[in-house]
Amino acid sequence: MIFFDFDGPVCDVFAGLPAAEVAKQLTALLAAQDETAGGKAAETDDPIEVMRIAHEAGDEIGQEVEQALTAAEVEAVVVAGSPTPGAVEALRAARASGRAVAVVSNNSAECVRRFLEEHGLEEYVARVVGRPSGRPHLMKPNPFPLIGAAEQMQMDVTHCTLIGDSLTDIQAAHAAGTTVIGYANKSHKADLFAKAQADAVTDDMQAIADALTTA
Repeated sequence: MIFFDFDGPVCDVFAGLPAAEVAKQLTALLAAQDETAGGKAAETDDPIEVMRIAHEAGDEIGQEVEQALTAAEVEAVVVAGSPTPGAVEALRAARASGRAVAVVSNNSAECVRRFLEEHGLEEYVARVVGRPSGRPHLMKPNPFPLIGAAEQMQMDVTHCTLIGDSLTDIQAAHAAGTTVIGYANKSHKADLFAKAQADAVTDDMQAIADALTTA
């Protein structure tokens, strides 16, 4: 089975609705109830990090900010534009090769499913595993999502491969015993992933599609 991270390998979630703007909106929501946590959140432009900070501040505000983030992600993927170049080909090649595909993401399952529906890609994805609601500590780099996806598909997680574009993907894969391909969609990531001991590194999702086609 092949795990695809979502934001990067499949699409650019915040291409049409900037992540920094979403983070600012979430920070304002958080700051209205917890000024200290809001101040901490103001130091980042990562919406998911703002959500982590909100959950640290308390379960109730954490859930409120997480729900707002999910709504923003769904809004964002509608205007995110086309899938990552080569992503559709990679999904199709994975299916044609007889491999099951799961999207395993720190984004919400709702936004992943919405994007797949928007672009007619549902048939290529057997499972969508988004962030565990209310439990940000179980997001990648925790191996929990990978292990859970494998269990749902009755697969041995150590026989799976993850394609991810962040260091947390590499770390989660190592913790789960999963093979990992680093998708270096920014120039500095190639060295970062190599140092993190990714099993392979590529800057082209089409290359993954080609490898699956010839495998």
